[in-house]
Amino acid sequence: MGCRADALTRFLCFVAALHHFEQNANGGVRKAPTGQAQAHGVLLKHRSSDDLEAVGTVVVSRMKMGEIEDGEVDHMATDIQAQKCALVCESLHGTTNDKDYGPLMSALFKNPVCKVYRFQTLDSKWMLVREQMAESTLSFTIPKQLITLHIQEDSRRIQELKNLGELSPHWDNLRREVISRYDQVIRSYQDTLEELDKLTGPSFKPSCSKAQKYLEFIPINLHTQRMRVTCPRKTDAFYDIITVGAPAAHFQGFKSGGLQRLLSRYESEKKSYSTAYQCIYYSPEQTAKAREVLGSLSELQPLISSLADRLLQAAQQRSVDALRDTLKSLAEKTEQFVHALKDELVKSALLALHAARPGYISKTQTHTPPPLHLQTEMPHTPSHTGAEPDAAVCINMDEVQTPNKEEQSAAVTLERQDSIPHYKEYDEEEWDRVWASVAKSLNCVIALVDKLQEQDNNNQESTPDQALADVITSHNPTGEWREQLSPLVASLKECVTEVGDRAQKSMTFILLQEAVCSIPQGLFLQQRRDVVFSQALSALACGFVMRLYAGLEDKGFLQQLHLVGLVAQFESLLSTYSEEIGMLEDMETGISDLNRVTFRITEAKSDDPADLQPVVSGRRDYYTVEIPLPQQSFQTIPPELQEGKPLQIFPVLFNVGINEQQTFAERFGDISLQERINQRNFEILDGYFKTLSDKVPSECLPCFQTQMDVKELLETLGQNVVTKKRKNVEILWLAGTICRRLNGIRFTSCKSAKDRTSMSVTLEQCALLRDEHQLSKDYFIRALDCMRREGCRIENVQKNIKCRKYAFNILQLMAFPKCYRPPEGTYGKVDS
Repeated sequence: MGCRADALTRFLCFVAALHHFEQNANGGVRKAPTGQAQAHGVLLKHRSSDDLEAVGTVVVSRMKMGEIEDGEVDHMATDIQAQKCALVCESLHGTTNDKDYGPLMSALFKNPVCKVYRFQTLDSKWMLVREQMAESTLSFTIPKQLITLHIQEDSRRIQELKNLGELSPHWDNLRREVISRYDQVIRSYQDTLEELDKLTGPSFKPSCSKAQKYLEFIPINLHTQRMRVTCPRKTDAFYDIITVGAPAAHFQGFKSGGLQRLLSRYESEKKSYSTAYQCIYYSPEQTAKAREVLGSLSELQPLISSLADRLLQAAQQRSVDALRDTLKSLAEKTEQFVHALKDELVKSALLALHAARPGYISKTQTHTPPPLHLQTEMPHTPSHTGAEPDAAVCINMDEVQTPNKEEQSAAVTLERQDSIPHYKEYDEEEWDRVWASVAKSLNCVIALVDKLQEQDNNNQESTPDQALADVITSHNPTGEWREQLSPLVASLKECVTEVGDRAQKSMTFILLQEAVCSIPQGLFLQQRRDVVFSQALSALACGFVMRLYAGLEDKGFLQQLHLVGLVAQFESLLSTYSEEIGMLEDMETGISDLNRVTFRITEAKSDDPADLQPVVSGRRDYYTVEIPLPQQSFQTIPPELQEGKPLQIFPVLFNVGINEQQTFAERFGDISLQERINQRNFEILDGYFKTLSDKVPSECLPCFQTQMDVKELLETLGQNVVTKKRKNVEILWLAGTICRRLNGIRFTSCKSAKDRTSMSVTLEQCALLRDEHQLSKDYFIRALDCMRREGCRIENVQKNIKCRKYAFNILQLMAFPKCYRPPEGTYGKVDS
C-alpha cells in the first residue's frame, strides 16, 4: 500500500502541475476549500485501497511549467510569483510511505511535512528535489528515561550515605543535610516525570515553550530534515540534518552565565567551602574517579558472584569446556575489579573515613580529647608544611605525595578511645592485605581448576607449585569437582565482598565531602547539567538513528562505525553577546558531556513500535543507548555490531554568530568564548580524522564531486579558526562539509532552531545542489528563496508560533551575512 500511495502522490503532483489539474478523481482528489490550501492549489486526500486508512495529504500548486522550459529565466528572476513556481507539490501532513523509512524510522519519526521542487541543472536538465521534515518521539522518550535514571542514581546515593555507618556528630549532621538535598532533587524530578507522562499531542517542544519548567528537559523544536535529489542518469542522493534549539537551561536563565562559567567559578569556591566545612578538597578528576570506582563496583561485584556460581555449576556437571570458559571470564572480571581499586585515592579515602568515625583522635592527642573539628580532619603530614600536626587543615589531594613508611606511622596512625571499642585502630597496610587477598584467592581457584583438568586429561596427579601445594592437596583430589572448588570459590566471593564494601564506603565518603562542599550551589548546578545533557542526548540519539538506518547497506560505513565511531558535528549560530553567551556556555558543556555516551545495536523483539524505541542505561558518568533494529535489518550488520560492541561518538561544536548582537560583540564586546570553542573542537575533529585514516580505508568514505580532499579541507578550516575575521561563516561551511565527507551526523542550532537555523539549513541544501548536482547558477538564488518561502522551514515556523513569518526585522537583517537573509515578505516582528 505504501509504495502505491507514494507512486500515486508523485504521479498526481506532476499531472496537476502540467495540466492545472482541478477536477475530482475517483474520490481521492477534491478541490481545496477556502483557506485549506495555498492560493491556486489543489488538495489531494489519499487513502488506502480499502478506504480504511488515511495515507496523507498533498497540496499541488498551479504552475506554468512551459515558461520555465521555454527558457524565460531572466524575466522569472525578477518575478516573485514566478520564483514560487519551482515548488511542484507539498505533503503537509499524514503518514509517510517513503522508501527511506522502514519500521524503525516509522516508529521514531512522526508528522512529516514534504515539499517537492524542480530545478534546472547546468546542462539544461531537470532535477527533482524532495524536502522532508519530521518530528521525533525521542524528544520525550529519551528525557523521561534519563530523569528516571537520575532518580534511581540519587536514591542509591542516599542509601550509600546511610550505609556509611556511624559517623561523628559533625559528619552525621552534614550527611543528614546532604540527604535532605538529594531528597528535594528526587521529588522535583518525580514531579517533572509525572507532568511529562500526562502530555499528549505533537512530538516536539515548540520554541514558545522553551522557558516552561516541566518541559526543561525536552529539547527545543527538535526536527529531522532530509533532502533527496533525483537527477537524470544519476542515482538518488539524500542529505540529512537534525535541527534543534541550543541545549541550554532556558527556564533557569543566564543572569550568572552558563555551565562553563558556573562550573569554573564553583570549583574555585569549593576550596573555600571545604575549609569552612572542615572537609578535604578533592579535585574534579578525583571525584570523577570516585564515581568511576563506584560504578565499577556496582557492575563487577554481582558479575563476579554470578560467574563464581556458574563455575561451581560447570564443576558439578564436570564440563571441561564450560569450566574453562567460565574461569576465563571470572579471571578477566576479577582482574578488572582488582585493577579498579588499585589506587592511592582509595587508601587515602579509607584513612579519611576512619578519621570521621566517632571516638577517633590523632595519636598526639591520646590523653586530651581534641576539639570536634580536629576529630573530623585527616591528620596532617608534617613534611608538607610547617604547621603543627594537630592543626586543622584543608588538604588538596592533588598536592599530597605518597609518604614513606616512617611518615605514615608518624602522621596517619590513629587510635580509638577505650569507651568506643566498635572501631579498631586503622592500619593502612591492612587494606593492602585485604585487597591482595582477592588476587590470591583467584590464583588458588585457577590452580585447582588447572589441576582438575589435568587429572581429567591424564588421569594422574600433577605436582603443583610449592606456594599453592598446601591449598590444593588439602582437598581430596579424587572427590567431586564441585566439593573441591566450593571452599576456594566461597573464599573468593568473601574477599570480593569485603574489599568491595570497604572501597564503596571510602568512595561514598569522598562524594559526601564533595556534596558538603557544594551544598550552596553544587546540586543546583547538577540539575542544570542534567537538563542541558538531556536536550543534547535527545538530539544525538535522533541523529544516530537517522544515520544508522541510512547506512545499513553501506559496508564501509558499518566498518567505520565499529572500528572508530562517528563524528557528530554541531553547528551553532548563537552570538557571544548578552544571554546567548550563557546559552553557548551551556551548550558547550552539554555537547562535551556527550563524550560519556556510547551506543549499542541490539535485535528488537518485534517490529512493534514499542520494541523499537532506544533504551538508555547507566549513570551520570557513563550512559549507553541501545538501538533495537528489526530482525531483518539486524541480521545484515557485521558480527561486531551484532555482538553489542560499544560504538563511540566524537561530538564537536563550531559556533559563529551571525546576528546584530554578534556585531556588538565583535566591535565592543568579547568573542574569546567563540574562538576558544572553535579552536578546541577543530583539534578534536583533526584528531578524529587522523585516527580514522589509520584504521579505515579511504574507500569506506563517501564520494563527493568536490575535488578538495578532507585533509585539505581540515587545513583550510584550521586557518580560518585562527584568522581574525568578523562573522566568518566559512568555518561553519567547512566544518559541515568535512562532517559529511566523514560519514558524520550533522546538527544545526540557534536559540530556537526556527529562524537563523532555517536560513542555515536552506543555504546548506542549495549549496549541496550547486556543488554536487550542478544546480544552474541562475537557479541558485531562486532555489534558495523558494525553499525559504515555500519549503519545510517556513512550515516549521508555522508549527512553532502559528505564523508564517521569520522573526527578523529589516534592521537586524542588515547585520546578517547576505546569504542568510530571507526573501522579501517572509519576515517580520513576531513573538518567537
